[in-house]
Amino acid sequence: MVAQQGLAHAETIVKSHFGEIVSKVVGCLLHRGSLALPEIVRFVRLPPPQVRSSLLVLIQHNCVQAFSIERPAAGLGGAIRNVTQYTALFYNILQRMRFTKFSAIVNADLGEQCEYLLDGLLQHGRLTFDQLAVRVTLKHPGGSSSVEQQVTIAAAVSHAERFCEIPDMGTNTIPNVKVTDHSPGVSVGDKRKRKAREVDNDGQATIAESEFLWRANFEKFVCCLKKKACVEHIKSRSGPNAGIVLEAMIESNHEQKAKDNNSVMSSMDDILEGVKVKPGGSSMTLENVRKILVEELGCRLSDEETEALHTINLKNIIETCQNDEVEALVVKRYGDEARRIFTLLAKKGIYENDQIHNAALLEKTKTEGILYKFWKDDYLDMKRAISSEDGRQKHNFLWKMNKSVISEHILNDMYHAAINLSQRATHMIEEDPELFAPYQNLPEAQRKLKIAQQTRWIVLLYSLSKIDDGLMLFLDF
Repeated sequence: MVAQQGLAHAETIVKSHFGEIVSKVVGCLLHRGSLALPEIVRFVRLPPPQVRSSLLVLIQHNCVQAFSIERPAAGLGGAIRNVTQYTALFYNILQRMRFTKFSAIVNADLGEQCEYLLDGLLQHGRLTFDQLAVRVTLKHPGGSSSVEQQVTIAAAVSHAERFCEIPDMGTNTIPNVKVTDHSPGVSVGDKRKRKAREVDNDGQATIAESEFLWRANFEKFVCCLKKKACVEHIKSRSGPNAGIVLEAMIESNHEQKAKDNNSVMSSMDDILEGVKVKPGGSSMTLENVRKILVEELGCRLSDEETEALHTINLKNIIETCQNDEVEALVVKRYGDEARRIFTLLAKKGIYENDQIHNAALLEKTKTEGILYKFWKDDYLDMKRAISSEDGRQKHNFLWKMNKSVISEHILNDMYHAAINLSQRATHMIEEDPELFAPYQNLPEAQRKLKIAQQTRWIVLLYSLSKIDDGLMLFLDF
């Protein structure tokens, strides 16, 4: 179950992307669960056309899903009728914070042309092949090859399996979002909201059952970001060479299409081939790579029918990253001495008081004070134990880490920080709609002020991106 702070964060994202009215509708669904259209209208107290348009926008952008259920009809007779209900897709809403990261992945892996097509899918939610072709026409109006050839190359089946997916389509009516360039004088947020509200004023078009709609495959992108986070962690902990080996191992993974994206399996030949093409990897020998696989990465060697494969579980790396985040929070909130106790409890299950203060090399009274603070904040579970010593009963306390509650605390803190940063960034744009207008012709004092404001806004977004990295670590990875 998602915490209230998380729901508020999702509502803030929708508000910044689509405006106040759409955020009210999605907020109602987030807090109240699946509802039918009349129920949503009653709760948000908006005109039905506005609610309907907001739902269409949210469905178009994969933030809300519509489904049909059977309900008894009002009155006698016991007739059954189908009712359309709407439910908010919380995790899809959070993915909207990561669009820049998704584009960077495609640019590095597939090139600028594929990134341009992906940007269209991220901007408009889902598009037909013809709408994708229009984007290519607008981007390259004088190209020598045909539009169909360019789109087919950029959205080839192998790439579509990785970064795109085709949703199941019936006869649902969706907004026909027009694919046009934006005027440079409008801010990014205003462009997005205006585009989202253009719900086919000429008549809502119904996509035929035989026509495919393309949309971004968020699950694949999150998987890519997860593997990137693992590589960065290994680089920081074990050095750049270990990061190079892990990256080569991931790229040559024999289990690319497996549903379990925690397992990475690769042969030594494939790993060496990948290492040699990496910057700094050409000088690494077979012994260097084998030593890193065994000692630094802790890989297991398994014999298959054709060749020996090295296997690593990325889940262990992610758990280490999570522990690092938790330890950083503990140090900030309770001090470095508390970190020693926390690290001890994280490694093993249950400890007694005496075991903890002896292992942490702290005074008994100080240890008990720290344990009490942890227990008061629900970081630890405590049980009373009675033991016999020299014929006398001795009362003691057993302490165990409460990992689920700790994760909830961290997520709530991250949600709260993300909401504050997002609201501050939005407030800066609302205060100065011309924040990113050209400033070269302004007086020097105003120019310096404008540069300082732009820098402050960029720092806010960068901080928001780093918080989102932490959210992915505990939510998605």
